[in-house]
Amino acid sequence: QVQLVESGGGLVQAGGSLRLSCAASGRTLSGYTMRWFRQRQAPGKEREFVAAISWNGYSPSYDGSVKGRFTISRDNVKNTVYLQMNSLKPEDTAVYYCNADSTVWGTNHNYWGQGTQVTVSS
Repeated sequence: QVQLVESGGGLVQAGGSLRLSCAASGRTLSGYTMRWFRQRQAPGKEREFVAAISWNGYSPSYDGSVKGRFTISRDNVKNTVYLQMNSLKPEDTAVYYCNADSTVWGTNHNYWGQGTQVTVSS
Protein backbone atom coordinates (compact mmCIF):
# COMPACT_ATOMS: atom_id res chain seq x y z
CA GLN A 1 0.00 0.00 0.00
CA VAL A 2 1.07 3.55 -0.76
CA GLN A 3 -0.24 6.53 1.16
CA LEU A 4 -0.05 9.86 -0.65
CA VAL A 5 -0.36 13.23 1.06
CA GLU A 6 -0.53 16.44 -0.95
CA SER A 7 0.42 19.82 0.45
CA GLY A 8 1.27 23.31 -0.72
CA GLY A 9 -2.12 24.46 -1.87
CA GLY A 10 -3.58 27.81 -0.91
CA LEU A 11 -4.87 31.15 -2.10
CA VAL A 12 -2.80 33.11 -4.59
CA GLN A 13 -3.39 36.04 -6.91
CA ALA A 14 -3.44 35.59 -10.65
CA GLY A 15 0.09 35.57 -12.01
CA GLY A 16 1.47 34.09 -8.81
CA SER A 17 3.10 30.75 -8.11
CA LEU A 18 2.59 27.74 -5.89
CA ARG A 19 4.52 24.54 -5.43
CA LEU A 20 2.56 21.43 -4.61
CA SER A 21 4.16 18.43 -2.97
CA CYS A 22 3.01 14.84 -2.83
CA ALA A 23 4.76 12.83 -0.16
CA ALA A 24 4.48 9.07 -0.16
CA SER A 25 4.77 6.55 2.62
CA GLY A 26 4.38 2.82 2.86
CA ARG A 27 6.36 2.00 -0.25
CA THR A 28 8.93 3.60 -2.49
CA LEU A 29 7.59 5.57 -5.44
CA SER A 30 10.55 4.71 -7.61
CA GLY A 31 8.61 2.17 -9.68
CA TYR A 32 5.52 4.31 -10.19
CA THR A 33 4.44 6.71 -12.86
CA MET A 34 3.25 9.79 -11.00
CA ARG A 35 0.49 12.07 -12.18
CA TRP A 36 -1.26 15.20 -11.01
CA PHE A 37 -4.96 15.65 -11.67
CA ARG A 38 -7.35 18.41 -10.73
CA GLN A 39 -11.05 18.71 -10.19
CA ARG A 40 -12.76 22.05 -10.55
CA GLN A 41 -15.71 22.74 -8.32
CA ALA A 42 -18.49 23.06 -10.82
CA PRO A 43 -21.41 20.73 -11.46
CA GLY A 44 -20.47 17.90 -13.77
CA LYS A 45 -16.75 18.63 -13.74
CA GLU A 46 -14.71 15.46 -13.77
CA ARG A 47 -11.17 15.00 -12.54
CA GLU A 48 -8.82 16.05 -15.33
CA PHE A 49 -5.23 15.24 -16.13
CA VAL A 50 -2.63 17.92 -15.44
CA ALA A 51 0.84 16.39 -15.67
CA ALA A 52 2.73 13.09 -15.51
CA ILE A 53 6.29 11.93 -14.98
CA SER A 54 7.78 8.49 -15.51
CA TRP A 55 9.43 6.42 -12.81
CA ASN A 56 12.90 7.64 -13.75
CA GLY A 57 11.97 11.31 -14.03
CA TYR A 58 12.14 11.45 -17.79
CA SER A 59 9.45 12.23 -20.34
CA PRO A 60 7.22 14.61 -18.41
CA SER A 61 3.93 15.32 -20.10
CA TYR A 62 1.37 18.07 -19.61
CA ASP A 63 -2.13 19.01 -20.50
CA GLY A 64 -2.13 21.80 -23.05
CA SER A 65 -3.76 24.20 -20.64
CA VAL A 66 -0.76 24.13 -18.28
CA LYS A 67 2.14 23.45 -20.63
CA GLY A 68 4.81 26.10 -20.28
CA ARG A 69 3.47 27.21 -16.88
CA PHE A 70 3.60 24.05 -14.74
CA THR A 71 6.55 21.75 -14.13
CA ILE A 72 6.34 18.27 -12.66
CA SER A 73 9.36 16.74 -10.96
CA ARG A 74 10.18 13.96 -8.55
CA ASP A 75 12.75 13.07 -5.93
CA ASN A 76 12.80 9.31 -5.48
CA VAL A 77 15.15 9.61 -2.51
CA LYS A 78 12.65 11.83 -0.67
CA ASN A 79 9.75 9.78 -2.07
CA THR A 80 8.10 13.00 -3.15
CA VAL A 81 6.63 14.43 -6.33
CA TYR A 82 6.25 18.14 -7.00
CA LEU A 83 4.18 20.38 -9.19
CA GLN A 84 5.59 23.86 -9.67
CA MET A 85 2.81 26.13 -10.87
CA ASN A 86 3.71 29.52 -12.30
CA SER A 87 1.66 32.24 -13.98
CA LEU A 88 -1.44 30.95 -12.28
CA LYS A 89 -4.84 31.83 -13.71
CA PRO A 90 -8.27 31.87 -12.06
CA GLU A 91 -9.21 28.86 -14.17
CA ASP A 92 -6.49 26.87 -12.40
CA THR A 93 -8.64 26.97 -9.28
CA ALA A 94 -9.35 23.37 -8.32
CA VAL A 95 -8.56 20.59 -5.91
CA TYR A 96 -5.30 19.01 -7.03
CA TYR A 97 -4.74 15.29 -6.58
CA CYS A 98 -1.62 13.19 -6.74
CA ASN A 99 -1.78 9.73 -8.30
CA ALA A 100 0.68 6.83 -8.27
CA ASP A 101 0.32 4.13 -10.89
CA SER A 102 2.23 0.95 -11.59
CA THR A 103 1.53 -2.35 -13.30
CA VAL A 104 3.60 -5.29 -12.11
CA TRP A 105 3.13 -8.77 -13.52
CA GLY A 106 -0.21 -7.72 -14.97
CA THR A 107 -1.54 -6.33 -11.71
CA ASN A 108 -2.28 -2.63 -11.58
CA HIS A 109 -1.51 -0.68 -8.43
CA ASN A 110 -3.14 2.73 -8.33
CA TYR A 111 -3.30 5.16 -5.43
CA TRP A 112 -4.71 8.64 -4.83
CA GLY A 113 -4.05 11.33 -2.29
CA GLN A 114 -6.77 13.28 -0.53
CA GLY A 115 -6.21 16.46 -2.54
CA THR A 116 -5.12 20.01 -1.84
CA GLN A 117 -7.12 23.11 -2.69
CA VAL A 118 -5.66 25.74 -5.00
CA THR A 119 -7.56 29.00 -5.35
CA VAL A 120 -6.43 31.70 -7.76
CA SER A 121 -8.06 35.09 -7.39
CA SER A 122 -8.38 37.54 -10.26
